[in-house]
Amino acid sequence: MESKKEMIKRAGRIFEILDPLYTHEKTALEYRSPFELLVATIISAQCTDKQVNHVTKTLFKKYKTPQDYLTVPIEELEQDIRPTGFYHNKAKSLRGCCRGLIELFGGKVPAGMDDLLKLPGVGRKTANCVLGAAFDVPGIVVDTHVKRLAQRMELTANKDPDKIEMDLQELFPKDRWRRFSDILIYHGREVCTARKPSHDRCPVRSLCPGALSGR
Repeated sequence: MESKKEMIKRAGRIFEILDPLYTHEKTALEYRSPFELLVATIISAQCTDKQVNHVTKTLFKKYKTPQDYLTVPIEELEQDIRPTGFYHNKAKSLRGCCRGLIELFGGKVPAGMDDLLKLPGVGRKTANCVLGAAFDVPGIVVDTHVKRLAQRMELTANKDPDKIEMDLQELFPKDRWRRFSDILIYHGREVCTARKPSHDRCPVRSLCPGALSGR
């Protein structure tokens, strides 16, 4: 059985191999302020970054403040974000988040995890995305790609995203947290896909128990 020390060493090697292969942009989402990034992140669930950027190009011209999202009829907001999918729930999340921003933080996006988690519709994944990209606060974003790859690489035995986040944090120094989650996201999109991972062209195949066992 692999020891924690051996896992840390293996994880570090995976990082070193994959790091040069993918862009160092902190997020593919387009934004001009922490608030715009928060909105984009909320509506990005189960949607491509490209599609979100297409929607927000118009959305951010129409809605400039948290109050704007509360003033408009929710049916209109739903139609404005409809191309991102699950627009009923996303519209509710946006309005709840914006109401929280106004009531708790004077309309400003807070720069701390605990405060962000007080906002309706904001979980640790969204908070880490905003904190890392907008405020340079270390954190690991556990989306579906990170969850799948961390399990396939056997860097965690957990299924809960919050526990996976904690497991991965133990494997790296803080200055690598955000970058490692970005690496796994890019690798998950391009090579280690959900339906059919391309083990034959994976540069870290020899370091991945899942690949070695054909999973």
